[in-house]
This record gives sequence, C-alpha cells and structure tokens, in this order.
Amino acid sequence: MKKIAVLTGAGMSVESGLSTFRGGGGLWDSYPVEQVATPEGYRANPELVIEFYNKRRVEMLEKSPNEGHRLLAELESKFDVTIITQNVDNLHERAGSTNVIHLHGELMKGCSSYEPENLEYVRELSLEAPLMSIGDKAGDGSQLRPFIVWFGEAVPRMEDAVMALRDIDAFVIIGTSLNVYPAAGLLNYVPYGVPVYLIDPNEVRTSCNAVVIRKGASEGVRILAEEYLSKL
Repeated sequence: MKKIAVLTGAGMSVESGLSTFRGGGGLWDSYPVEQVATPEGYRANPELVIEFYNKRRVEMLEKSPNEGHRLLAELESKFDVTIITQNVDNLHERAGSTNVIHLHGELMKGCSSYEPENLEYVRELSLEAPLMSIGDKAGDGSQLRPFIVWFGEAVPRMEDAVMALRDIDAFVIIGTSLNVYPAAGLLNYVPYGVPVYLIDPNEVRTSCNAVVIRKGASEGVRILAEEYLSKL
C-alpha cells in the first residue's frame, strides 16, 4: 500500500467555519499572542487563557468536518495515510482519519501546568463537560491547563512527524502558509524525488518544486485524489 503524509494548517478547517489565528480578521487581531499563547501570558493571567481556549473549544464543537476532511479520511481505503496537523481541532478525527499527529496540541485535552509535555497527566475533556475552570487539577496537583503548544515551548511530536515522512510516496500540504516553524521545516525531511502537492487558494511561497492546486481544501483534495494520487 502506498504511503502518503499530509500536513494541514488553518486553511484546512476554514470551510468548517473555524476562525483562523493569522490573517485579516484572525484571532490574533482580537487577542494579543503574548496574552493567550505563551507560557508568560498564562502565568500572568491563567483565567484569561483558560477562558480563551474554552471559547475555541465551544466553537469547534459547534462545527463539523468539511468535505476536505472527509475525503482525506476516505483515502485510507487505498493508501496508508498519516495526517500531520498544525490545527488543535479534532475535525480530522471526527471525519474518520485514524492516524493523526497533532503538532500544536489538542483543544479537547488538558495537561499539567508544571509538566505540560508529560503524557501521564494529559486528560481528555468530555463532550458533556468540555469547559476548563480555575481549580481543576491535573494528576500532579497543578492547575489543569490547555494541552496546547504555546510560542516558546517545544513541539514534542515533531520527531513523530519526521519519522512519518520516511518511505512516503507523496507529501501533501493543505492550508498552511509554511511560515510557522518547526512544522514548515518538515519539507526538509521529504525523501528526494517524492512528489509534493500544495493545496491552497492563496499564493504560498516555498522553495520546493511542488504541484500547486490553487483551490480550497475540499475541492483541492478532490482534484488531488482524482488527478494525481490515482497515478501513484
């Protein structure tokens, strides 16, 4: 079975109605990065940070996977597919994808404030009680914080993502500006000669020799499957 790795960014979930962080009207326009997406911001005002991610979680649960998510999940019937996502939503999983690597954390999980990378203290939030509050405790007794990789923190699953690129037959990039590192650096680990497909309605600057599909996620994945992956 041919092996495909797919890197997805915020543009993957736009068609589902989720707000992006960057760009005009993105969340960073309303919430300074320093306040809600850094360890320093969390220490200064944990209530604000927890409430910010509570709102993101509620918004996500009101949305559904789009056709692009579903088409990627359907590819598993023909290919060995690994999704590497910069998104913290769970739309890939809800669409049916079974092998998803979250580089920047997951909205539906909480973790230790002392050791955010320690999986022993990572806790899944339930659909019945998706909100986090001051006073909620992780397993080590610290305040339960969002399981999100903030600016200035290490990306613990980066090594898993690099390993997923071994022996792939195609690499697909969807809805990411390739400006956020270390995720953007994954291009450096794509084996020589492996075709790269870039799906985005906007121009994305990249030094790699990619086949560019200037479409949104849903239409782009459909074209990818019908016109390109069928030839692998």
